[in-house]
Amino acid sequence: MSNKVTIIDYGVGNLLNVVRAFEHCGADVTIAESMNQVANAEHLVLPGVGAFSNGMKELEARGLIDPLMRHVVSGKPLLGICLGMQMLLDESEEFGSWPGLGLIHGKVVEIPDTGTDGQPHKIPHIGWNELLKPKARKWEGSVLGSVNDKSTVYFVHSYMAVPESEEHYLAGCDYDGRRICAAVQRDNVVGCQFHPEKSGEVGLNIISEFLRIN
Repeated sequence: MSNKVTIIDYGVGNLLNVVRAFEHCGADVTIAESMNQVANAEHLVLPGVGAFSNGMKELEARGLIDPLMRHVVSGKPLLGICLGMQMLLDESEEFGSWPGLGLIHGKVVEIPDTGTDGQPHKIPHIGWNELLKPKARKWEGSVLGSVNDKSTVYFVHSYMAVPESEEHYLAGCDYDGRRICAAVQRDNVVGCQFHPEKSGEVGLNIISEFLRIN
């Protein structure tokens, strides 16, 4: 298990809880604001909250997209959290149409404002919800390897990722009958729509599993 983790700071969101959670799991954390820091990362984390367009613009303005992509091509692990997960996809429909990193094929769309029964429900989807294992995926060997089906984690989001391939759909959750993607994985690229740093013991286990990825 590598204890060296680089968390990208691109001005979108408060990193304190993320840093504390990784340190609690024994990580030696570097907060990266420069291209060189990202280029030298072993385990790389892309957190974030807020609008998709703002996140992509800040990554580009700071010159962080190229070293991030080279990190992925090298086979090293990348974890996207919340907005960071959404930016892994090809595009987002949030406030227009915006290109993402294209590391996982699919798009980000608005969560429907009603359940499947037609009754309105709260947007953003906020609070604790159960992780559900897709039929096509096993969690063994993934960041969810030590997580039990229907364990609860903490969400705050108004938009959701829709991967093109079920192969990349690692976990979901149910929101009044609506299937929401909770986690994605494609090879060394992992994303969590929920906040592992705010999800208690389950979240810490997920972080520890990420640290174990070679």
